Amino acid sequence: MRARLALPVALVAAVAVAATACDSSSGKNAATGPDKKDVPKAASAAADYDPQPYDKLKDGGTYTTAGTFDDQGNPFNVNATLTAARVWAWYNADAITFSPTGEVQYNPDYYSDVKVTVEGGNQKVTLTINPKATFNDGTPIDWTAIKATWTANNGSNKAYDASSTDGYGQIASVEQGENAKQAVINFKGVDASWSSLFSTFLHPKAATVDNFNKAYVKKAHPEWGAGPYTVGKWDSHSGDITFVRNPKWWGKKGRLDKRIYVNLESTAAVNAFKNGQLDYTSAVDAESLKQVKGLKDTEIRSGGSPFEYSLYLNTKSPVLSDQAVRKAVLESIDRPQIAKIQFQGLDYQEPLPGSAVLYSFQKGYEDNVSAVLKYAPDDAGKTLDAAGWKPGADGIRVKDGKKLEVGYTLLGDAPLDKATAGAFAAMLKPAGIRLVIKKADEADFSKILSERRFDLFLSGNRSMDPFGARYLCDFYCSDHDSNLTGAGTAALDKEIRATTEIADLAKQAAEANKVERQALRQYAFLPLFSGPSTYAVKKGLANVGATIFYNPLPETVGWEK
Repeated sequence: MRARLALPVALVAAVAVAATACDSSSGKNAATGPDKKDVPKAASAAADYDPQPYDKLKDGGTYTTAGTFDDQGNPFNVNATLTAARVWAWYNADAITFSPTGEVQYNPDYYSDVKVTVEGGNQKVTLTINPKATFNDGTPIDWTAIKATWTANNGSNKAYDASSTDGYGQIASVEQGENAKQAVINFKGVDASWSSLFSTFLHPKAATVDNFNKAYVKKAHPEWGAGPYTVGKWDSHSGDITFVRNPKWWGKKGRLDKRIYVNLESTAAVNAFKNGQLDYTSAVDAESLKQVKGLKDTEIRSGGSPFEYSLYLNTKSPVLSDQAVRKAVLESIDRPQIAKIQFQGLDYQEPLPGSAVLYSFQKGYEDNVSAVLKYAPDDAGKTLDAAGWKPGADGIRVKDGKKLEVGYTLLGDAPLDKATAGAFAAMLKPAGIRLVIKKADEADFSKILSERRFDLFLSGNRSMDPFGARYLCDFYCSDHDSNLTGAGTAALDKEIRATTEIADLAKQAAEANKVERQALRQYAFLPLFSGPSTYAVKKGLANVGATIFYNPLPETVGWEK
């Protein structure tokens, strides 16, 4: 599964502070806030989720949060979002997980043994699958599930709408080992981050082209799933989902009686938590944090963030096909001011993100954005002058009779998101660029991305594993659907792909940094902020909260005794 899954800002900012668009002329430095010395050198790597062992949890209870089945429920599909991955994990295999700081953890309920060897420069991974492991329809989980997952994602058949082929495309073959319960994965070269490829897997029936692309569209397939929980009820009208214990599960049973997702608009989640309808909700801004802080039987859990929010520029849009316009847009963006708006009232600071694939708390991270781009509104005007865009009587630039108007797609009505859009408009105006804010429904998020229905769009990604450098192609390769900007060149694609063949993770990160700086010179993508992971959680709910790279196994989530 790809490391990062797109999500709209509005779905994360549950209830936003009513900030106003700020003057963009005060970008004093590259840090958030007026005094750079107060800003930490790296974002927080702290975890806060009340870790408790299985035997300390009581049997029974219900855990309810906001969420629903997405338009595309297959997390391997290019149109899947974070919601799809979270829901998938509650009724499908969680075979490999990662600790909060990124150490690999194999789940013996699926993989009873894992061996990695290198012979003649080529890596071989042998997965021995638990003899009891079976899909809910009775099909044994065996080497064919591993092969099916590889086949659907390796890029050899373009009919699959795969999110990421990187890593899978480096596999030469998947074969049966000593018996059907053993899969032998043969790589071309060495892939040090192979574990991210098979953290979950597809039922062979789900891996046909038609089923991979369409079967999970607004639909669950519990018969193709496996794990301690299965779908009890999915109300396709309301979008609410209830997971119940799976009687066909062979491992430790889930501690909960029910795991419920309630389909709520993002702005309603905090109120639902306050009213006792939810056991957990995000508190990502000052107003939502104020509402949940101090509530009876509530804990605030806050830690490092595996999220990053960026501005995407659609290079296929007529106005943004001009690289000079894209460069001028990015030169006009005062990132510290955007971060200030986002973090208003949170008593939080972080260094501005400098990479699409690595966080500042990770080894190998470099600030590639600052190496390529500076906030320079005066230079933005010069860039447009040189490209033939002349100031009009109203201050808006004109070329070949067309005004320089750029669209900004805004999802929902969250005040914080509207304030951010207003700030972008104020920042672009001095350069002679008019920002046209276009409102869209949150439900259209997937279509907006997959069909590139935007000029400028602010969206986030959540890292699902710690191997960020391997996902460079997802952001910057010109032939990848996951590259939302459409930017890139065949020559750059070749350089990016060469980094995925480097076995040593430190060396891979170093090369990825060099290549990312080239990619950022396409002026189509700008990392903006991460922010803290802050949640309001009912007291006693264990293994839930700010987990960074860790996704607790479903059977370990529950209420303390």
